[in-house]
Amino acid sequence: MPHEFTVRGSELLAQSPILALRRDRVEMPGGKVANREIVEHFGAVAVVALNEAGEIAVVEQYRHAVRRRLLELPAGLLDMSGEDELTCAKRELVEEAGLEAGNWAVLVDLVTSPGFAEEAVRVFLARDLREVPRPPAEDEEADMTVSWMPLADARDAVLRGEIVNSIAIAGVLATTEVAAGRATPRSVDTRFEYRPTSLAKRRTGPDLKQL
Repeated sequence: MPHEFTVRGSELLAQSPILALRRDRVEMPGGKVANREIVEHFGAVAVVALNEAGEIAVVEQYRHAVRRRLLELPAGLLDMSGEDELTCAKRELVEEAGLEAGNWAVLVDLVTSPGFAEEAVRVFLARDLREVPRPPAEDEEADMTVSWMPLADARDAVLRGEIVNSIAIAGVLATTEVAAGRATPRSVDTRFEYRPTSLAKRRTGPDLKQL
């Protein structure tokens, strides 16, 4: 029988507005208990917005962790209480790209760093697009630019190492398969099994200061 990795204890080490760090004491095979540090995360969504010309909307955004501007997909955190993934994706597509879509599907679900983080991302495919006004942006998003890139060029940019964001890579390659007729996206009603819950529950706990 497979081993059951039981948590024997847990402590909160640090927290910030968009993540927290906890240490779990986990029972290993043979009975040993080992510490495992876990980054708690709200989870996120991203959108491949594909127009009739075969182009996708890409954003270029400064990412301080790597000190560079990266080519990415419109995306955002699932940090609003009670908001489902599709509603979040629709909101982020308007806010970051100034677009609405008449057709939505699920492309892929990602667990980005399962060795130490809970972050999971649902990537949507949005088609039947129309432009709408973008709301005012703040912080890094005030510097964000939006452009259209042919899907084939985006695929080549992935392979040249010019698109390095893992979520964008997955979205571009999955969309390439769909556009070629080799894959079919899933319904938006498909349950997001890996959506994290720890941080959302912690933020609504009665004893914790809201950050």
